[in-house]
Amino acid sequence: MYAIADCNNFYVSCERVFRPDLWNKPVLVLSGNDGCVVSRSNEAKALGIKMGVPLYQIKDLVEQHHITCFSSNFALYGDLSARVMSILRSHTMRFEQYSIDEGFISVDHIPPAERKPYCEQIVRQIYQGTGIPISMGIAPSKTLCKVASKYAKKYPGYRGACMIDTEQKRLTALEHFDIADVWGIGRSAQAKLSAAGITTALQFAGQSESFARTLLHKPGVLTWRELNGIDSIDITEAVAKQSITTSRTFAKALTELPELEQQLANFTDSCARKLRMQHSVCAEALVYAITSPFRSDIQQYRVVQKVTLPMPTSDTRELLSNILAAFRPLYKQGVQFKKAGVIFTRILSGNAVMPDLFDTRDRARDSALQRAIDNIRDKHGRQAVILGTQLQLPSQAADPVFKAEHHSPLYTTDVSQIISINAG
Repeated sequence: MYAIADCNNFYVSCERVFRPDLWNKPVLVLSGNDGCVVSRSNEAKALGIKMGVPLYQIKDLVEQHHITCFSSNFALYGDLSARVMSILRSHTMRFEQYSIDEGFISVDHIPPAERKPYCEQIVRQIYQGTGIPISMGIAPSKTLCKVASKYAKKYPGYRGACMIDTEQKRLTALEHFDIADVWGIGRSAQAKLSAAGITTALQFAGQSESFARTLLHKPGVLTWRELNGIDSIDITEAVAKQSITTSRTFAKALTELPELEQQLANFTDSCARKLRMQHSVCAEALVYAITSPFRSDIQQYRVVQKVTLPMPTSDTRELLSNILAAFRPLYKQGVQFKKAGVIFTRILSGNAVMPDLFDTRDRARDSALQRAIDNIRDKHGRQAVILGTQLQLPSQAADPVFKAEHHSPLYTTDVSQIISINAG
C-alpha cells in the first residue's frame, strides 16, 4: 500500500505561512514576470479564477475582491518543500518525491487498521512543523492514491486522509471521479475517451485492457491497471529528459551584451543542474535570442545558434563558455532582445561517454569542483556560489530584467530577510 502526501495550494500555502492574516482570504501566486496565475487559494477558486489565466484579464476582479497577489518566490517554496519531504522520509524506508509538493511513501509497515490514523497523524505533524496543509490518499496503486487525495482535499470529514482499501471503496471513488482529473490522462487522451463515451474513471477502468492499449497505447494501459488496483507505475524509473530548456521573456528589452550574457549564464546554470540531477551529459545545445514579433516599430533580429561541445559534459562552466563563445559573434549592438533561452538538445547518459585521448581538460578536477559547488548550494541556497557572469549588474537594481512587483521576502533562505520580533 502507498500513501501520497499532496500539499494544498502549495505556493499560496507557502506565502500564508508568514502571512497568517491571509488565511481565509483570496490569494494568487503569479508566474514569471507576473504574467499568469499558477496557484490559487480556495477563496480565489470560488471567485471563478482559472489556473493559467493572465493577470491583466482579471485585474478588475482582483481589485473588486481585494485579492492579494504574489510573484513566484521559488527559493521559499523550494526550502519549505524540502522540510515537508524531510518529515515524510522519516516515516518510511521507501519514499519517492514526485514533484515540489507531492511525495509517495510506503505504508506496508503499518497494520491495515492503523494506516488511516497514521496518515492523519502525518498530516498534523507536517502542518505543525511547517505550516503547510496537506492531504493524503492511501491505496494499493499510485493513481488510486491520487484519486483518494482529491477526496481528502475536497471533504473535511476525511480529516486530511482518505483510504481506498476495499473493492467497494474503489468502485465508489471512481464512479464519481471525472476522467479528465485522472493522473496521466492528458487533453489528447481525454478527447479520445470522450469520443468513446467515457467520462468517468470507473467507465475507463471497466473497459478491457486491450481497449486501453488500442486507444491510448502503453501509458493508457498503465493508467487502466492502476485504476484497477494493480501497482504498475514506478516514478523513479522515469525516462530521463531528452531535452532540457530554460528561457524567459524579459520585462524590458535587453540591448547590452553583459545583460544578455548574464541571462544566458542563469539559463545554462539551471539546465546544467537538471542535467546533473538525472546523471546525464550534454553533447549539443542551442542558444537563441529574439526581438518581439509584436513590435513593428523596431528592428527585427533573431539569433539561433547550435553549439557542439568538444566533449559531452554537465559542467556548468564548460557549457557556459562554449555557449557564450557561440553567441557573442552574432550579437548586434542596439537590437532590443525581448526573449532568450538555452536548450540542451543532445543528452546522453553520463556513463556512456568514452574519454578522448586528446582532451586537455582535467575532468576529474572539474567534476570534484562541480560537486563541491552543488553541495554548498544545496546547503546554503543557489546564490551561495555563482559564476561571475551571473552577478547582478548595477543597472538592474533600479530596473530589473524580470517583473516581480509582488515578491515576498526570502524568509528562510536569506539571513538578512528573516522575520524579526521586537519584545518590549
